[in-house]
Amino acid sequence: MDQDRPTSAEDIRTLRAEKASLRARDFCDTYGLAEAQLVAAYTGQGSTRLTAHPAELMPRIERLGEVMALTRNASCVHERVGTYGNYKSGPHAAMILQPEIDLRLFPSHWVSAFAVETETDAGVKRSIQVFDAAGDAVHKIHLRDTSNHAAWAEVIAELANGDSSDTLEVAPRKPAETPKVNHDKLDLLRSEWSKMTDTHQFLRLTSKLKMNRLGAYRHVGAPYVDRLDTGAVDAALQALAGSGTEVMLFVGNRGCIQIHGGAIETLKAMGPWQNVMDPRFNLHLRLDHIAEVYAVSKPTQRGPALSLEAFDAEGGIILQIFGRRTEELDSRPAWQEILSALPRTQQEELV
Repeated sequence: MDQDRPTSAEDIRTLRAEKASLRARDFCDTYGLAEAQLVAAYTGQGSTRLTAHPAELMPRIERLGEVMALTRNASCVHERVGTYGNYKSGPHAAMILQPEIDLRLFPSHWVSAFAVETETDAGVKRSIQVFDAAGDAVHKIHLRDTSNHAAWAEVIAELANGDSSDTLEVAPRKPAETPKVNHDKLDLLRSEWSKMTDTHQFLRLTSKLKMNRLGAYRHVGAPYVDRLDTGAVDAALQALAGSGTEVMLFVGNRGCIQIHGGAIETLKAMGPWQNVMDPRFNLHLRLDHIAEVYAVSKPTQRGPALSLEAFDAEGGIILQIFGRRTEELDSRPAWQEILSALPRTQQEELV
């Protein structure tokens, strides 16, 4: 929707004040704005532009102590409380490896960043928000009452890039990659799949064979992949809740993947949303966005890695759930039992 799109930062701020009851993302969708453009409109009035590269951001964010990390896509929001640290850099990918905040970062998509301070009835809310070239959120860090607020001003001063513009140019949003399959190579895919020793080999294999994840899942067949009913994700969450079964739950976008490792305790459904509402982990999932679901088995040196993977109608991945790995095993028997009991669907031929 694009209703009377505001054309200046002042227009954005005025309209936002009139529509204060709308969530920021809903406001932007309604008025044809990227979320980064809304944040940029308040530069000098609550927003400060920062350097966006994770190599600059992450070591400084450690000094803020306990915070809430948020990563989302259009269908799922993943929120985890913890501390940043143990930053590992790389030419194309980087990582935060902490017991609670576990991230995979892809710096080429970290294009703009802001420190945001918002006055509320409960006091000043502080966050650091990172966006991609289209102005979509890549990753956000929200301070909590338990955070080190005393370090905030110094950290932001070090990260500020000096840009005072309250407008932001964004690129068109790139659509999800359409499913790719090379029918002539399916036997080779199955043969090479059986020889994998690590889950990270999968994307290299599909790329070599001119395929991608969803294209391979649609066509490789059993025993590698089973297509499930679209209700299988909710059924899995219901089975996990309160069971003590530990999983690794991945949610991401092009710039960041965030991982929860542990059990799930409390579910609360609200309309089309299914929500995990645990003290240090929240998940908000649009069940009505789920178009395809697969149970996937990938061989590793420590046994099969079993995952539940959900995709939207455009072919974008919404989330993945694996049994939580240990030093000895890449799966858990309780997770295998949950996966085995989920409703299957006809493995129809999809192009």
